[in-house]
Amino acid sequence: MLRRALLGALAAVLTAIAAADCTRDGLLAAAQSYLTAQTTGKTTDLKLAPSNFTFQQNNKAIEISKSMLTTAYKLDLNRTSLDTTACASYTMWISTSGAKPYVVGTQIRHPGNDTSVISSIDTVAATTGDLFFNATKTRDYIKAEDWSLIPESGRPSRDVLKKAGDAYLDMWTDAKAADTIPWGTDCERVEGSSLTRPCGGSLPHGGSTKTNGMRRYVIDEQLGSVDVLCQFDSLGPWPDSHEIRIVSGKVKYVHTITVMKT
Repeated sequence: MLRRALLGALAAVLTAIAAADCTRDGLLAAAQSYLTAQTTGKTTDLKLAPSNFTFQQNNKAIEISKSMLTTAYKLDLNRTSLDTTACASYTMWISTSGAKPYVVGTQIRHPGNDTSVISSIDTVAATTGDLFFNATKTRDYIKAEDWSLIPESGRPSRDVLKKAGDAYLDMWTDAKAADTIPWGTDCERVEGSSLTRPCGGSLPHGGSTKTNGMRRYVIDEQLGSVDVLCQFDSLGPWPDSHEIRIVSGKVKYVHTITVMKT
């Protein structure tokens, strides 16, 4: 009887764990702990998975003790999108002060639906010398944007967002990809610190034989955003983040972070 009771209790616990939700609050709290670590340069309070945790910086796996998280940065701007389906988040931050300015995009992932534990931190970090890099200009452009939540009836689906992210990255190899993207007439593209408005102009239509690979996605329907970390193989083996926001069915913003040296 005791064994049966113990087995029953264990089954109940496992069922509860399996049924647990990956919540926006939980994802946001984990992302905030990452930002706190970055502003203090201390990783001791991060709740990292005791096994199989990975840290990746500019598409290379390294020890977290050798990462930029061990250096404190003053953050001028940060914003986070939340993916409760993949149990992941994307955080963008900008630092214009100090010896080295940075524009950074980081995806954080969690095992199962447990946001109390971080299984991976995946960072693309651009600095002086990278594509169109100017942290101050980038900060000023992005600071002026509207990233308020989209009413439920007007939110784009995960499928629409993923297709837009993939189509954007496919433009360099597929001559028809650009024409499948729902460009907004008032959209803005911030490429490094280069601003293009409307963002549907001056686009590639194929020409490269190398597909942009290593794609990792964070999709937030409430913000209408998709972030794709990748390797920008079409132009070079460059670590890259492409973030797209769709509002009222049309692309509103595009942000790129591209590292040209690793």
